[in-house]
Amino acid sequence: MSQAASHSPLVFDLLSPASAQDAQSIFHRLRAQEPIHWSPQLQGWVLTRHADIANALRDPRLVAGPMTGQFERLPEEARKQLLPLRDAVNMWMGHTTHEGHLRFQSLLKRYFTPRTVENLRPRIQAITDTLLDAAAAKGGSIDLVQELAIPLPSSVIAEMLGVPLTDEYMLQRWSRDLTAVFSAFDVQQLLRSQQSVMEMMNYMRDVLAQHRRAPSENILEVFVRAQSEGLVSEEEILSNCALLLFAGHETTARLISKGMLNLFQHPEQFAKLREDASLMPQAVEEMLRYADVVGFITRLTVAPVEFGEQVLQQFQMVYLSLAAANRDPEVFAEPDRFDITRKPSKHVAFGFGSFYCLGAALARLEAQVFFETLLRRFPHVRPVKDTQPTWETRPPLNRELRALPVEL
Repeated sequence: MSQAASHSPLVFDLLSPASAQDAQSIFHRLRAQEPIHWSPQLQGWVLTRHADIANALRDPRLVAGPMTGQFERLPEEARKQLLPLRDAVNMWMGHTTHEGHLRFQSLLKRYFTPRTVENLRPRIQAITDTLLDAAAAKGGSIDLVQELAIPLPSSVIAEMLGVPLTDEYMLQRWSRDLTAVFSAFDVQQLLRSQQSVMEMMNYMRDVLAQHRRAPSENILEVFVRAQSEGLVSEEEILSNCALLLFAGHETTARLISKGMLNLFQHPEQFAKLREDASLMPQAVEEMLRYADVVGFITRLTVAPVEFGEQVLQQFQMVYLSLAAANRDPEVFAEPDRFDITRKPSKHVAFGFGSFYCLGAALARLEAQVFFETLLRRFPHVRPVKDTQPTWETRPPLNRELRALPVEL
């Protein structure tokens, strides 16, 4: 039955802005009627049930590293042009072989220990205070996304990689371009991504050389020691530094910006949080579940895989909708209700199993420090009257919050 579902009566335009605005209703229909859905548009399978996605993330027959498969579908001339990008992506943790992923994961676990993350709290607090001081000094309205949500985690990951904060805005530009690698179906966007990846790697080459001259206890030191042990190459270090600069702030920025919007849209929940700061950890978990912080992650089948009666054949793309899994009524009571007192929460916003995000504890800490500080200092923060958030479509079925005007 490998592609019998391609004749499904369920047909959706998964790449349009209109679909992205109404993604959850599409997910609900797919999950109820065709949870293992073949999309001719994506030339891949779309999974929407929590149980199926958890199983897929555990199954060694579905591998990370499907980017190469995406590149191979491009016209020959485009494949040639994008060869440097493909080579760089093939070295990224989570996009390499399973063994390569575990190798990098074990290295970074040396750094991302509970103690190391907790030791970052004073620095996260200081950066948050500095950003809020600057926002308050402006008076009037600010854009929470560009002035708070993005700069906080990008400053933190930059410091962790030995990058001067004076270069932070350059890193943010590169990171914006990198997003296309995960969502673009456009060669010109991928070429821009390639240019930014190459620039980031060259930039990090200089930062790494400076680190070797004057070492400090950060992520680079973990990589340098691993290289001396023969565990990683120089190009792998540079490629994964580029990935970390992107991944190390993108998810947290979405969590903060979309989480803030969730609170504005649910004033009774916002009031609860203002009144009881002890609810903050649960509130952040509910934001992670509800806010579509991560839309899809992709996998490639390296052997046939059965999901119920459906057989996914070898070398097919699989799109795992974390956003759909996090609203599965089989797992979450009243899944479309935003409830900061919900517990426990079995959301999969940070992945699952061996592909659980190494930076999850850091993202949680950054969000908790941010919201605790914001609500303590500016408890009456509100959206600017008669303005709307600005969205950017990120196919398939995802939107990025690009601007959220607020008054402190």
